[in-house]
Amino acid sequence: MRLDHLWVEDFRSYRHADLELPPGLLVVTGVNGSGKTNLLEAAGWLARLGSFRGAPPEAMVRVGADRAVVRGRGRRGPRELLVETEITPRGRGRVSVNRQPLRRVSDLADLLAVSVFTPDDLELVKGGPAARRRYLDDELAAHDARHTAARRDLERIVRQRNALLRSAGGRLGASEATTLDVWDERLAVVGEAHVAARRRLVADLGGPVSSAYRRVAGGEGTVSLAYVTSWPDGQTLAEALGAGRDQDVRRGASLVGPHRDELDLAVDGLAARLRASQGEQRSLALALRLGAHTLATERAGEAPLLLLDDVFSELDPGRAEALLTHLPPGQAVLTTAGPLPPGAEPERVLRLAGGRLEEARA
Repeated sequence: MRLDHLWVEDFRSYRHADLELPPGLLVVTGVNGSGKTNLLEAAGWLARLGSFRGAPPEAMVRVGADRAVVRGRGRRGPRELLVETEITPRGRGRVSVNRQPLRRVSDLADLLAVSVFTPDDLELVKGGPAARRRYLDDELAAHDARHTAARRDLERIVRQRNALLRSAGGRLGASEATTLDVWDERLAVVGEAHVAARRRLVADLGGPVSSAYRRVAGGEGTVSLAYVTSWPDGQTLAEALGAGRDQDVRRGASLVGPHRDELDLAVDGLAARLRASQGEQRSLALALRLGAHTLATERAGEAPLLLLDDVFSELDPGRAEALLTHLPPGQAVLTTAGPLPPGAEPERVLRLAGGRLEEARA
């Protein structure tokens, strides 16, 4: 899949931008704060109808404007695509594909796909388990749009169960116990299915992430990924919910379930979050994204658009050069505030200054 042209109007800091993308590597340079990330965010919006930075829709609309527009022309296999989106301060507006209204957001997953790396991705390694759970769930949704609905269902069940536990005030009456039985049954069914999907994804990611790490780290280090549930091995989620009910009631919260699970990351057998060096952690964060990109390419038969935001700020010169030397095939957009390291062979380089894109080098 490929994005050939991107137009934005009143999006973030841009009044207007018109960008033609080459089929290979496009580099956008500019000082920090010039709007490089905003450009990537616009490209990401076309595929996700959301910000990869987690910003609300109203933040996408330029100050003083009443709406933003993002349009992209590209192709998926032999099919040509024109995706047009409107964003208002109240939320997502009209969306059309080839001049026809988009019926379901999930339909975009079959048309456009992006893989994104930002400096914030270091939290995948250094941060708490919530960031790693979100990484898995985001990748599940990217591979199969049905997981978006399953994820929302799980979140709703946990939210309702927690509300019941809080209202019980540490003492469970007969009526509350009956209602809790219902929520436990639903959480067990939906939760087990969600965990099974996550486990399959982790198993599939193991090889691609390890290969990506070796490329970025210059062949050094062995990476392992392991999914760890919040309840004991050999026990079903239904059994764990029953065994932990008294504690859940006392604490007023659901203490076991997919919302409490962890993705363990290790480098050379040592916990990456606590024992890996800064360079190893940064390489692993990038490898998690590149590994997912590789898996998405294998499953779709085409590479997603790869968006690399200020990636060199998180890598030492050796790792930066290794990344460029082994950049996955396909289309990529890379932003940087500094000079390109050795090994960079972009098809096009643009410089962003004063909100304007200018050709920097053919």
